[in-house]
Amino acid sequence: MEDPMERIGSEEESGLESTIKEDLSMEIDPPFKENVATAEDWRKALNKVVPAVVVLRTTACRAFDTESASAGSATGFVVDKRRGIILTNRHVVKPGPVVAEAMFLNREEITVHPLYRDPVHDFGFFRYDPNAIQFLDYEEIPLAPEAACVGLEIRVVGNDSGEKVSILAGTIARLDRDAPQYTKDGYNDFNTFYLQAASGTKGGSSGSPVIDWQGRAVALNAGGKTTTASAFFLPLERVVRALKFFQKGGESYTSKWEVVSIPRGTLQTTFLHKGFDEIRRLGLQSETEQMARHASAQGETGMLVVDSVVPGGPAHNHLEPGDVLVRVNREVITQFLRLETLLDDSVEQNIELEIERGGTPLSVQLVVQDLHSITPAHFLEVSGAVIHPLSYQQARNFRFQCGLVYVSEPGYMLSRAAVPRHAIIKKLAGEEISKLEDLISVLSKLSQGSRVPLEYISYTDRHRRKFVLVTVDRHEWYAPPQIYTRDDSSGLWTVKPAFQLEFMLPSGVNVEATPMEHIHAYNHQGLTDGATSMETSSEHASAVLHSQNETVMLEDTIAKENVLLRDGQGAAAVANASIAERVIEPTLVMFEVHVPPSCMLDGVHSQHFSGTGVIIYHSHSMGLVAVDKNTVAVSSSDVMLSFAAYPIEIPGEVVFLHPVHNFALVAYDSSALGPVGVSAVQAAELLPDPALRRGDSVYLVGLNRSLQATSRKSVVTNPCATLNIGSADCPRYRATNMEVVELDTDFGSAFSGVLTDEHGRVRAIWASFSTQVSTLNKKYKKKRKTKLKVGSNTSEDHHFVRGIPVYAISQVLHNIISGGNGPHLLINGVKMPMPLIRILEVELYRTLLSKARSFGLSDDWIQALIKKDPVRRQVLRVKGCLAGSKAENLLEQGDMVLAVNKEPVTCFRDIENVCHALDIGESGGELNMTIFRQGRELDLVVGTDVRDGNGTTRVINWCGCIVQDPHPAVRALGFLPEEGHGVYVARWCRGSPVHRYGLYALQWIVEVNGKPTPDLDAFVNVTKELEHGEFVRVRTIHLNSKPRVLTLKQDLHYWPTWELRFDPETAIWHRQTIKALDCQNL
Repeated sequence: MEDPMERIGSEEESGLESTIKEDLSMEIDPPFKENVATAEDWRKALNKVVPAVVVLRTTACRAFDTESASAGSATGFVVDKRRGIILTNRHVVKPGPVVAEAMFLNREEITVHPLYRDPVHDFGFFRYDPNAIQFLDYEEIPLAPEAACVGLEIRVVGNDSGEKVSILAGTIARLDRDAPQYTKDGYNDFNTFYLQAASGTKGGSSGSPVIDWQGRAVALNAGGKTTTASAFFLPLERVVRALKFFQKGGESYTSKWEVVSIPRGTLQTTFLHKGFDEIRRLGLQSETEQMARHASAQGETGMLVVDSVVPGGPAHNHLEPGDVLVRVNREVITQFLRLETLLDDSVEQNIELEIERGGTPLSVQLVVQDLHSITPAHFLEVSGAVIHPLSYQQARNFRFQCGLVYVSEPGYMLSRAAVPRHAIIKKLAGEEISKLEDLISVLSKLSQGSRVPLEYISYTDRHRRKFVLVTVDRHEWYAPPQIYTRDDSSGLWTVKPAFQLEFMLPSGVNVEATPMEHIHAYNHQGLTDGATSMETSSEHASAVLHSQNETVMLEDTIAKENVLLRDGQGAAAVANASIAERVIEPTLVMFEVHVPPSCMLDGVHSQHFSGTGVIIYHSHSMGLVAVDKNTVAVSSSDVMLSFAAYPIEIPGEVVFLHPVHNFALVAYDSSALGPVGVSAVQAAELLPDPALRRGDSVYLVGLNRSLQATSRKSVVTNPCATLNIGSADCPRYRATNMEVVELDTDFGSAFSGVLTDEHGRVRAIWASFSTQVSTLNKKYKKKRKTKLKVGSNTSEDHHFVRGIPVYAISQVLHNIISGGNGPHLLINGVKMPMPLIRILEVELYRTLLSKARSFGLSDDWIQALIKKDPVRRQVLRVKGCLAGSKAENLLEQGDMVLAVNKEPVTCFRDIENVCHALDIGESGGELNMTIFRQGRELDLVVGTDVRDGNGTTRVINWCGCIVQDPHPAVRALGFLPEEGHGVYVARWCRGSPVHRYGLYALQWIVEVNGKPTPDLDAFVNVTKELEHGEFVRVRTIHLNSKPRVLTLKQDLHYWPTWELRFDPETAIWHRQTIKALDCQNL
């Protein structure tokens, strides 16, 4: 069982390491030695050791095997100065791609490259150029594993708790502690003893040398226990063996090492060392015990027992848990070290094992397997997912066979289908997947945007297969599929395309109809959800009928399916559905929206949204659906639509995001519905006028998760409620300058839909809004009679629903259908002009006239405003102007807006109407505003701004940070840096240079190497001149206006600079590489 108090110890900053476990056995071997070292001896030893100890700053660039993408710090020490070899832990070197620097005592920092990481034990080597150290006099630390003994006084010298140099004292208490169990699904050491001491090491000390008074390393620090001062050290015998292989390979440092093969053998079996008392209970014969004690070293207390066997390994079906190992090749073996030596010296050879199983002697012949052959050295990266052969480490954890296709990181495409991390892929598009090459072959045949079934299993539910639908990315959210392969001569992972790009065909191009045929077959087996099965099945059938030109058969199919639809509608009628429900049900659509992590723009707070929309336009060529922006938040997303009128799921494309109101428009291809679906689906009738009034009866109609319409009659209690949504910690869209409809009944925060009259005409959409509220989390700790209260401020996302009148939706729809005044957008193959929205970029709020009088507003104006609107009895006040708007330097906070163009205004819609009128007249886009400021009435000419409905359409990824133009939610804070505000950091990626050096989100990059970056174009021009490995000086300004200067090291190998831009001519997000590193030049 995993001990929750034991953790692997390594990176202090990212918390990837820390500690370990404990056990039994009281052997003292070799005998206790009295410590005669003096303080002067320790001072001399430390003076020699400390300069050779380095701080390692590592960045795991990709999730791989047992490790996730991360950045942090650890410790290492020089063990070969002439060749430039640093020893540290395996979990520091990482099994996958890693970038690292070593900082010596005098603050000289050099690049180090991974040289070796042991497949099992927790040690590895970095290499560096010794000539790069110019100002420090240091010596290598000799390794002396034979010096470790119980009672030996030691010092642990390392980067403990992030400190540069920390020296912790201790005494070795045990030499035979069981290998620690770190986690159920990550790296664990096994088949070795550990040393234990009470030195109290913490995070950052992984890889520290454990030295004696002579300055020799007797062990390698690996971890510790959080609840005690216990620390656990790896013995160095196998480290010394591996180091000797590298020392034989060359006499000095070279830029490229000759690849050295270190023989490592395995039976894919985990052994535990158990005491004779327990082994007797397993059935060990007394004669065998006597023989083992006699043949082993003095003081031997136990033998090796089989703990687990990996399926498909050399020992599978030969060894079983509980088997007691007696001899190997006729030699009595009771210790891990001797067993591992025999296996390493017998790779690909037969060995004979003599065991006892329940007291019965048995002999088995096994072939020792090459451990490196089951250690993955390549992976596939596709749509952000990292997939590679299952390693021995994880096969042992999960009890699966080595080499299966393992998902180390699901990325976007797989996580969109709910495929978890650690999944094993078994089938894709109906084809068996037994190795990574099979998966690559199937992917090369799929077209962009195609949906295919995938089968996988998980170690948490290993006895049942899961079946999901995977959608191949239609947009270029990620680079094409690539294969990364470890190059041990350079320490890098080289990258190449997984297959020829022309094989990844655009959507609509069939490749032997493979996906369709397999989905159709799955439909018969009942393995996919019904809606999707019906979609693909009907499309496949329609294609066949069309190719045969069987008009009679097609009409017969339509007639039959219409009967089914009428039966469904009849069932609804039997259920006493209201007229409004029956009318509106064919217009409702369920949304599933996924946002790729590479394009989480505009502060979007989640990768997955769902909600209900209503069809506002439907023809044989195109349909438009209106939905709230808490469901469709950004245009850089993948939208799937499920229709209540016809069981089918098709993709949609975001075509319009209103810059102010909480709604978006999504287009769909009506032809994808098929003839039956086109006739079944209908558009709702919008009724913007007259406006809803207090006391009006309405019907709230929406969809549940089963795509069944649900309705309830309600009464309007407030048709013009105003919203007051504060800014989130990470600025994102929030509804401002809007009046919403409130009802007399609370239907919950998750139910959305439409508000209709008794005839089914839509008066408002019942939309979801998002807000962030601060909460006080209180935790209580009880310790004896003392209660400790700890409070901390946190923020939580909350959702609520309100009605949005359809007048703004109706205006936008009219402009789209009649031809907008904005840029063209390709919708279903047709270029259509999209509308532009003229707005006053000012955030307003209402104040009651009774309050306004107290601020000095004259009675004449109060009477004029009451005459204008006797219901609201309010005046609008300025809360703030959007930074960069035309009104920014004209209107001030607290200004009361009395009239526009000499006409009194009392609500947000009045402002929208006068802005809309500017597009009809010839006023130049300016408003003549009458305001009341600090007791004075002023007339101002205020400019308006024109915005489109595209949202953010350009994003750049540089060194792992995602930058964009500041979106309206950022500008609404009222601040933009004077130095330049066009390069706003929206997100950052784990395992990237910005993660390593701390260039996080919510700030602007205003300078790079002293060159201004006022906008994205200038930023691209500056960064594309930077070279791989170059240190870059970056000046930033945070949202709180705090400036900062930091440096980071550019990595074009693992993190090339790229741009993602929406192309309205093709309606596709295209990815373009700005600068990358050619692997052939490495």
